[in-house]
Amino acid sequence: MPKSVYKISDAENLKVCVVMVGLPARGKSFISQKIVRFLSWISINARSFNVGQYRRDAGTLEPSSDFFDFANEENYKLRKQAESFAVEDILKWFNEEDGVVAVLDATNTTRERRDRILKICQDNNIAPMFLESYSDDQDFVLRNIKEVRTVSPDYKDLDPEEATKDFLKKIAEYEKTYETLSDKLDGDLTYMKLINGVQEVIVNKIQTYLQSRIAFYVMNLHIKPRCIYLSRHGESIYNVEQKIGGDSLLSPRGLKYSQKLPELVRESAGDVDLTVWTSTLKRTQQTAECLSYRKLQWKALDELDAGICDGMTYEEIENKYPEDFKARDEDKYEYRYRGGESYRDVVIRLEPVIMELERQENILIITHQAVLRCIYAYYMNVPQEESPWMSIPLHTLIKLEPRAYGTKVTRIKANIPAVSTYKEKGTSQVGESVTVGGGIRDIINETPEDK
Repeated sequence: MPKSVYKISDAENLKVCVVMVGLPARGKSFISQKIVRFLSWISINARSFNVGQYRRDAGTLEPSSDFFDFANEENYKLRKQAESFAVEDILKWFNEEDGVVAVLDATNTTRERRDRILKICQDNNIAPMFLESYSDDQDFVLRNIKEVRTVSPDYKDLDPEEATKDFLKKIAEYEKTYETLSDKLDGDLTYMKLINGVQEVIVNKIQTYLQSRIAFYVMNLHIKPRCIYLSRHGESIYNVEQKIGGDSLLSPRGLKYSQKLPELVRESAGDVDLTVWTSTLKRTQQTAECLSYRKLQWKALDELDAGICDGMTYEEIENKYPEDFKARDEDKYEYRYRGGESYRDVVIRLEPVIMELERQENILIITHQAVLRCIYAYYMNVPQEESPWMSIPLHTLIKLEPRAYGTKVTRIKANIPAVSTYKEKGTSQVGESVTVGGGIRDIINETPEDK
């Protein structure tokens, strides 16, 4: 059977299905989720289809390792059925929801199973891209088992030690039939093979721009556990004056936050070595002054450019440019200030930052509200239209811990007062709380300076 039937000249118009391959506890779900988050963040319609979840939805909850014995025909039939449901949903999603990149998150450890998926892709004009996470490093595997047993629904009620033993038995069952991707037998396929994380990467027959973009992103992924710390600069003089943009210095309370920040970081990170990234603007560099870590400035981390509105208050913008003021409220993500930027523009210039961020270990980013909203939306898979309204308060350290099934978030407050300048839609007034359904919603602490 031919491995590839589509013409390269037509490939740019094809939809892509990333087919994960590998034994359990190799980081496949982590990689799947990261691919979807990245592509969604850059406005490519992407979705992950986890076969394990289909199996759980069908009623097979918390199965023991015996369930994955390939000699058990009844259980194998149930697992194969879960895969069929996932593939059916992928085809439906492509056809009915204008899907562009689907990720089939499963083991797919045999050539028979991969050939079956390949044939379905070929019959439906979908470009398959196999992505294998391979590891023979026992420490790497045990770290992943510890992570998965903590967050996977299959192990939520099991004793940790028993869960680890059962997981190792599950891996042993898969190893009996595992066929890794190889140039000799799979040379006609489009595939990537990650060995022990990204210690070694093999890339074979990437044919489209979209496939190459996925491949480049995956090559930069950091699969080992680490933390990303985010903080806005301390309260600035422009914050107090309710002006947007500019390059003002910190207010007295902002300086207190800069002095308090090293303590907050030590309490959360301990003795972990961090690198601090700031924008090129004075208020972020002032905020980082008391930190003893290595520092790096990024022009790409500068605040959203307010163009002709730079240095104005929201009231002044509403009075002088009422149509622009209304248009921004209606679609804050897409609206571009005259002579300035939109949130979409910020995302585009942040892409190299995200790539480098994925390569690094523990990073502290001190930057601005709009920029942090975009970075936070990437890690939390927040829809674009919602990201400009997220709460990223002043004088708060945010700790992100990327995991297989999501990102854990911890917010550490400095307990140093700062102006509350949240602006609701339809008004130029700031500092207002929002009542929704009889309750008080968290104030989105959007300072005028940080758009």
